Amino acid sequence: MDYRGRTSAALGAALGEKDGEHMEEGDRSIPSVLQDIGTNVREIVRSEVKLAKIELADTAQRVRSASTMLGGGGVLGIYAVGFFLLAAMLALEIVLPGWLASLIVGVLAAIGAAIGISKGREVLKTVRPPEKTIQTVKEDLLWTKEQAKS
Repeated sequence: MDYRGRTSAALGAALGEKDGEHMEEGDRSIPSVLQDIGTNVREIVRSEVKLAKIELADTAQRVRSASTMLGGGGVLGIYAVGFFLLAAMLALEIVLPGWLASLIVGVLAAIGAAIGISKGREVLKTVRPPEKTIQTVKEDLLWTKEQAKS
C-alpha cells in the first residue's frame, strides 16, 4: 500500500503495468512519444510562423518607408521641373533666349529628381529576406529528420 492508500495492484495500474509487466514512471509508450514529437513539431512550426510574421512586418515597414521616399522624390521632381521651367523662362528670357533658359532649369530639376530617386533606391537595396526564419526552418527540418531516424 502506498501513501495514498492504494494497493500494489492499483498502483501498478496507475503506472501503466500490463499483464505482469512493470513500467517505471520514466518509461513511456511509443504512441505517447510520437504524440509528444508531433506536439513539439507543431509548436516549432507555430513559433516559426510568428517569427516570419514579425520579420515580414519589419520588412514591410522598410519597404513602405522607401516607397514614400521614392514617391515624394518623384512628385517633387515633377513640381520642380514645372516651377523651374516657369521661373527660368521668366528670369532668363531677359538675358538669354527662352529655349536656353528652359533647358538650364530642366537640367537642374532632373538632377534634383535623380538625387531623390537614388536615395530611395539605396534604402530598397538594404531590404533583405527574412534570413533568421529561413535559417531556423532549415535547422528545424534537420532536427526533425534526425528525430525521425532515431
